[in-house]
Amino acid sequence: MSILTIILIVIVAFLAGMEGILDEFEFHQPLVACTLIGLVTGHLQEGIILGGSLQMIALGWANIGAAVAPDAALASVASAILMVVALNGGADSKTAINTSIALAIPLSVAGLFLTMICRTLATAIVHIMDGCAEKGDFRGIEIWQIIAICMQGVRIAIPAAALCVIPSDAVTNVLNAMPDWLSGGMAVGGGMVAAVGYAMVINMMATKETWPFFILGFVFAAVSELTLIALGLIGISLALIYLGLKDMAKQGGGNGGGSGDPLGDILNDYE
Repeated sequence: MSILTIILIVIVAFLAGMEGILDEFEFHQPLVACTLIGLVTGHLQEGIILGGSLQMIALGWANIGAAVAPDAALASVASAILMVVALNGGADSKTAINTSIALAIPLSVAGLFLTMICRTLATAIVHIMDGCAEKGDFRGIEIWQIIAICMQGVRIAIPAAALCVIPSDAVTNVLNAMPDWLSGGMAVGGGMVAAVGYAMVINMMATKETWPFFILGFVFAAVSELTLIALGLIGISLALIYLGLKDMAKQGGGNGGGSGDPLGDILNDYE
Protein backbone atom coordinates (compact mmCIF):
# COMPACT_ATOMS: atom_id res chain seq x y z
CA MET A 1 0.00 0.00 0.00
CA SER A 2 1.11 3.56 -0.63
CA ILE A 3 1.64 6.04 2.18
CA LEU A 4 -1.40 8.04 1.06
CA THR A 5 -3.61 4.94 1.11
CA ILE A 6 -2.45 4.03 4.62
CA ILE A 7 -3.13 7.59 5.82
CA LEU A 8 -6.65 7.50 4.37
CA ILE A 9 -7.31 4.10 5.99
CA VAL A 10 -6.11 5.41 9.36
CA ILE A 11 -8.43 8.43 9.02
CA VAL A 12 -11.40 6.14 8.28
CA ALA A 13 -10.42 3.94 11.23
CA PHE A 14 -10.12 6.98 13.50
CA LEU A 15 -13.57 8.23 12.52
CA ALA A 16 -15.04 4.74 12.96
CA GLY A 17 -13.60 4.51 16.47
CA MET A 18 -15.05 7.86 17.50
CA GLU A 19 -18.43 7.06 15.98
CA GLY A 20 -18.57 3.90 18.06
CA ILE A 21 -19.21 6.28 20.97
CA LEU A 22 -20.79 9.31 19.27
CA ASP A 23 -23.12 7.21 17.08
CA GLU A 24 -23.97 10.25 14.96
CA PHE A 25 -22.63 9.78 11.43
CA GLU A 26 -22.46 5.94 11.61
CA PHE A 27 -18.86 5.61 10.38
CA HIS A 28 -18.51 2.59 12.68
CA GLN A 29 -21.24 0.64 10.93
CA PRO A 30 -19.76 -2.18 8.80
CA LEU A 31 -21.46 -1.08 5.60
CA VAL A 32 -20.01 2.44 5.90
CA ALA A 33 -16.54 1.57 7.23
CA CYS A 34 -15.88 -1.28 4.79
CA THR A 35 -17.19 0.73 1.85
CA LEU A 36 -14.95 3.69 2.69
CA ILE A 37 -11.89 1.47 3.08
CA GLY A 38 -12.74 -0.24 -0.20
CA LEU A 39 -13.06 3.19 -1.82
CA VAL A 40 -9.68 4.53 -0.66
CA THR A 41 -7.90 1.28 -1.57
CA GLY A 42 -9.45 0.79 -5.00
CA HIS A 43 -11.55 -2.23 -4.02
CA LEU A 44 -14.94 -0.55 -3.74
CA GLN A 45 -17.05 -3.48 -4.94
CA GLU A 46 -15.43 -5.95 -2.54
CA GLY A 47 -15.72 -3.43 0.29
CA ILE A 48 -19.45 -3.04 -0.29
CA ILE A 49 -19.97 -6.81 -0.39
CA LEU A 50 -17.99 -7.32 2.82
CA GLY A 51 -19.71 -4.39 4.53
CA GLY A 52 -23.16 -5.66 3.59
CA SER A 53 -22.38 -9.14 4.92
CA LEU A 54 -20.98 -7.80 8.19
CA GLN A 55 -23.90 -5.40 8.54
CA MET A 56 -26.27 -8.35 8.56
CA ILE A 57 -24.26 -9.79 11.46
CA ALA A 58 -24.12 -6.51 13.36
CA LEU A 59 -27.87 -5.92 13.09
CA GLY A 60 -28.37 -7.98 16.23
CA TRP A 61 -25.60 -6.25 18.23
CA ALA A 62 -26.70 -3.68 20.78
CA ASN A 63 -25.51 -2.36 24.14
CA ILE A 64 -28.05 -3.30 26.80
CA GLY A 65 -27.37 -1.88 30.25
CA ALA A 66 -23.90 -2.92 31.37
CA ALA A 67 -23.65 -5.55 28.63
CA VAL A 68 -21.43 -4.21 25.85
CA ALA A 69 -21.96 -5.47 22.31
CA PRO A 70 -19.01 -6.70 20.21
CA ASP A 71 -16.92 -3.93 18.70
CA ALA A 72 -18.35 -3.40 15.22
CA ALA A 73 -15.82 -0.65 14.44
CA LEU A 74 -12.70 -2.79 14.91
CA ALA A 75 -14.34 -5.80 13.25
CA SER A 76 -15.27 -3.74 10.18
CA VAL A 77 -11.99 -1.88 9.80
CA ALA A 78 -9.67 -4.80 10.54
CA SER A 79 -11.51 -7.32 8.37
CA ALA A 80 -11.68 -4.82 5.48
CA ILE A 81 -7.94 -4.17 5.71
CA LEU A 82 -7.16 -7.89 5.75
CA MET A 83 -9.39 -8.33 2.71
CA VAL A 84 -7.56 -5.54 0.86
CA VAL A 85 -4.16 -6.96 1.78
CA ALA A 86 -5.25 -10.38 0.50
CA LEU A 87 -6.60 -8.91 -2.75
CA ASN A 88 -3.39 -6.96 -3.29
CA GLY A 89 -1.49 -10.21 -2.85
CA GLY A 90 -3.42 -11.87 -5.68
CA ALA A 91 -6.10 -13.75 -3.73
CA ASP A 92 -9.46 -14.17 -5.43
CA SER A 93 -12.32 -11.99 -4.21
CA LYS A 94 -14.53 -14.79 -2.92
CA THR A 95 -11.83 -16.32 -0.71
CA ALA A 96 -10.70 -12.93 0.61
CA ILE A 97 -14.24 -11.85 1.48
CA ASN A 98 -15.24 -15.15 3.10
CA THR A 99 -12.08 -15.25 5.20
CA SER A 100 -12.58 -11.64 6.31
CA ILE A 101 -16.17 -12.39 7.34
CA ALA A 102 -15.02 -15.37 9.40
CA LEU A 103 -12.34 -13.25 11.12
CA ALA A 104 -14.76 -10.42 11.93
CA ILE A 105 -16.29 -12.14 14.97
CA PRO A 106 -13.03 -12.82 16.88
CA LEU A 107 -11.83 -9.34 15.93
CA SER A 108 -15.01 -7.80 17.36
CA VAL A 109 -14.50 -9.69 20.64
CA ALA A 110 -10.87 -8.56 20.77
CA GLY A 111 -12.12 -5.01 20.31
CA LEU A 112 -14.00 -5.31 23.60
CA PHE A 113 -10.65 -5.51 25.41
CA LEU A 114 -9.52 -2.23 23.85
CA THR A 115 -12.91 -0.72 24.67
CA MET A 116 -12.53 -1.65 28.35
CA ILE A 117 -9.08 -0.04 28.46
CA CYS A 118 -10.39 3.19 26.94
CA ARG A 119 -13.40 3.32 29.24
CA THR A 120 -11.21 2.68 32.28
CA LEU A 121 -9.00 5.61 31.26
CA ALA A 122 -12.12 7.67 30.59
CA THR A 123 -13.13 7.21 34.22
CA ALA A 124 -10.02 9.11 35.30
CA ILE A 125 -10.74 11.78 32.69
CA VAL A 126 -14.23 12.25 34.16
CA HIS A 127 -12.68 13.07 37.55
CA ILE A 128 -10.36 15.56 35.87
CA MET A 129 -13.37 17.17 34.20
CA ASP A 130 -15.11 17.31 37.59
CA GLY A 131 -12.14 19.25 38.90
CA CYS A 132 -12.36 21.65 35.97
CA ALA A 133 -16.08 22.10 36.64
CA GLU A 134 -15.42 23.01 40.28
CA LYS A 135 -13.00 25.70 39.09
CA GLY A 136 -15.41 26.94 36.43
CA ASP A 137 -12.91 25.98 33.71
CA PHE A 138 -15.27 25.26 30.84
CA ARG A 139 -12.44 25.34 28.33
CA GLY A 140 -10.71 22.56 30.24
CA ILE A 141 -13.90 20.48 30.21
CA GLU A 142 -14.16 20.82 26.43
CA ILE A 143 -10.50 19.88 25.92
CA TRP A 144 -10.72 16.74 28.07
CA GLN A 145 -13.97 15.75 26.37
CA ILE A 146 -12.25 15.97 22.98
CA ILE A 147 -9.30 13.97 24.32
CA ALA A 148 -11.62 11.22 25.56
CA ILE A 149 -13.39 10.99 22.20
CA CYS A 150 -10.10 10.99 20.28
CA MET A 151 -8.90 8.17 22.51
CA GLN A 152 -11.74 6.05 21.14
CA GLY A 153 -10.57 6.83 17.63
CA VAL A 154 -6.96 5.97 18.40
CA ARG A 155 -7.94 2.52 19.70
CA ILE A 156 -9.06 1.64 16.15
CA ALA A 157 -6.49 3.71 14.23
CA ILE A 158 -3.43 2.04 15.81
CA PRO A 159 -4.49 -1.56 14.99
CA ALA A 160 -5.50 -0.39 11.50
CA ALA A 161 -2.06 1.13 10.87
CA ALA A 162 -0.40 -2.05 12.15
CA LEU A 163 -2.45 -4.24 9.81
CA CYS A 164 -1.60 -2.05 6.82
CA VAL A 165 2.10 -2.93 7.05
CA ILE A 166 1.46 -6.70 6.88
CA PRO A 167 3.07 -8.01 3.66
CA SER A 168 0.52 -9.02 1.05
CA ASP A 169 2.45 -12.19 0.29
CA ALA A 170 2.14 -13.35 3.90
CA VAL A 171 -1.64 -13.08 3.87
CA THR A 172 -1.89 -14.69 0.44
CA ASN A 173 0.31 -17.61 1.49
CA VAL A 174 -1.89 -18.22 4.53
CA LEU A 175 -5.03 -18.21 2.37
CA ASN A 176 -3.48 -20.52 -0.18
CA ALA A 177 -2.30 -22.89 2.56
CA MET A 178 -5.83 -23.36 3.90
CA PRO A 179 -7.37 -26.68 2.84
CA ASP A 180 -10.61 -26.69 0.90
CA TRP A 181 -12.62 -28.01 3.85
CA LEU A 182 -11.47 -25.07 6.00
CA SER A 183 -12.10 -22.35 3.42
CA GLY A 184 -15.46 -23.92 2.55
CA GLY A 185 -16.39 -24.17 6.20
CA MET A 186 -15.50 -20.51 6.76
CA ALA A 187 -17.72 -19.54 3.83
CA VAL A 188 -20.65 -21.54 5.20
CA GLY A 189 -20.04 -20.27 8.74
CA GLY A 190 -19.92 -16.67 7.55
CA GLY A 191 -23.29 -17.08 5.86
CA MET A 192 -24.79 -18.70 8.93
CA VAL A 193 -23.55 -15.92 11.22
CA ALA A 194 -25.16 -13.33 8.94
CA ALA A 195 -28.42 -15.27 9.13
CA VAL A 196 -28.17 -15.43 12.92
CA GLY A 197 -27.68 -11.66 13.13
CA TYR A 198 -30.79 -11.04 11.04
CA ALA A 199 -32.72 -13.63 13.04
CA MET A 200 -31.89 -11.74 16.24
CA VAL A 201 -33.42 -8.61 14.75
CA ILE A 202 -36.54 -10.48 13.62
CA ASN A 203 -36.83 -11.99 17.10
CA MET A 204 -36.95 -8.49 18.60
CA MET A 205 -39.33 -7.06 16.00
CA ALA A 206 -41.56 -10.04 15.29
CA THR A 207 -45.22 -9.65 16.16
CA LYS A 208 -48.29 -11.16 14.60
CA GLU A 209 -48.76 -7.90 12.68
CA THR A 210 -45.25 -7.88 11.14
CA TRP A 211 -44.89 -11.56 10.25
CA PRO A 212 -46.91 -11.27 6.99
CA PHE A 213 -44.52 -8.54 5.83
CA PHE A 214 -41.48 -10.69 6.68
CA ILE A 215 -42.98 -13.57 4.70
CA LEU A 216 -43.74 -11.35 1.70
CA GLY A 217 -40.22 -9.96 1.83
CA PHE A 218 -38.62 -13.41 1.70
CA VAL A 219 -40.96 -14.48 -1.12
CA PHE A 220 -40.23 -11.42 -3.24
CA ALA A 221 -36.48 -11.73 -2.56
CA ALA A 222 -36.59 -15.26 -4.02
CA VAL A 223 -37.78 -13.88 -7.36
CA SER A 224 -34.54 -13.36 -9.25
CA GLU A 225 -36.10 -11.02 -11.82
CA LEU A 226 -36.79 -8.41 -9.14
CA THR A 227 -33.99 -5.89 -8.62
CA LEU A 228 -33.21 -4.11 -5.35
CA ILE A 229 -35.01 -1.03 -6.68
CA ALA A 230 -38.10 -3.12 -7.43
CA LEU A 231 -38.01 -4.69 -3.95
CA GLY A 232 -37.65 -1.25 -2.40
CA LEU A 233 -40.62 0.09 -4.34
CA ILE A 234 -42.70 -2.93 -3.29
CA GLY A 235 -41.78 -2.28 0.34
CA ILE A 236 -42.73 1.40 0.06
CA SER A 237 -46.03 0.47 -1.57
CA LEU A 238 -46.88 -2.02 1.18
CA ALA A 239 -46.00 0.56 3.83
CA LEU A 240 -48.22 3.20 2.19
CA ILE A 241 -51.09 0.72 1.84
CA TYR A 242 -50.76 -0.28 5.49
CA LEU A 243 -50.66 3.35 6.66
CA GLY A 244 -53.75 4.12 4.57
CA LEU A 245 -55.63 1.18 6.04
CA LYS A 246 -54.52 2.20 9.51
CA ASP A 247 -55.87 5.72 9.05
CA MET A 248 -59.16 4.28 7.83
CA ALA A 249 -59.33 1.97 10.85
CA LYS A 250 -58.72 4.91 13.22
CA GLN A 251 -61.58 6.77 11.63
CA GLY A 252 -63.77 3.72 12.14
CA GLY A 253 -63.87 2.76 8.48
CA GLY A 254 -67.41 4.08 8.34
CA ASN A 255 -68.74 1.76 11.05
CA GLY A 256 -66.99 3.07 14.18
CA GLY A 257 -65.16 -0.20 14.90
CA GLY A 258 -61.54 -1.30 14.90
CA SER A 259 -58.53 -0.81 17.14
CA GLY A 260 -56.53 1.33 14.72
CA ASP A 261 -54.46 -1.64 13.55
CA PRO A 262 -56.20 -3.19 10.52
CA LEU A 263 -53.89 -6.17 10.17
CA GLY A 264 -54.10 -6.89 13.88
CA ASP A 265 -57.91 -6.75 13.72
CA ILE A 266 -57.94 -9.25 10.85
CA LEU A 267 -55.64 -11.65 12.70
CA ASN A 268 -57.65 -11.29 15.90
CA ASP A 269 -60.77 -12.42 14.04
CA TYR A 270 -59.08 -15.78 13.42
CA GLU A 271 -58.04 -16.35 17.04
